[in-house]
Amino acid sequence: MSYRIILQQVFVFLLFTGVQVTLLKNLVLFDTAFCFVYVGFLLFLPFEIGRTSLLLLGFLLGFVVDVFYDSLGIHAAAGVLIAFIRPAWINVLTPQGGYEINASPFIKQTAVTWFVSYTFALLFIHHTVIFFIEAGGLSIFFFTLVKVFSSTIFTFLVLVLVQLLFYKK
Repeated sequence: MSYRIILQQVFVFLLFTGVQVTLLKNLVLFDTAFCFVYVGFLLFLPFEIGRTSLLLLGFLLGFVVDVFYDSLGIHAAAGVLIAFIRPAWINVLTPQGGYEINASPFIKQTAVTWFVSYTFALLFIHHTVIFFIEAGGLSIFFFTLVKVFSSTIFTFLVLVLVQLLFYKK
């Protein structure tokens, strides 16, 4: 990757984490829907990023959010899991011709159905890990499941809005 792309990704990392820990930390809809927009940084990284770099970025991103949320590694665990699953999930969804060099999973560069299945599935896994670890067991299973679904939908809608407003083709 070129230095321009690396600097751009550093800026995006700082922007996503900054918005998460300052603006979205206390944004909760109906006491169930949380917005974890910082995951968008991991989801929108270029396709060809290496697995090791991706895992390190997932841990770093989650760790930074954990520091501000006082959540003792929950976000780091979810970030590393998403970073681990992402390449395999991309391989499952990859079309026959593959992707262009330096392409990223943006809604304007991929089919809408591809983007929805890619983003929604990884967000669902991320939110499931966060909320079930936070719950500490299955005693409040259905309430936790409601939080997972509502937060996944909320975060997905915000990420689509971010994609449509701020990412160019």
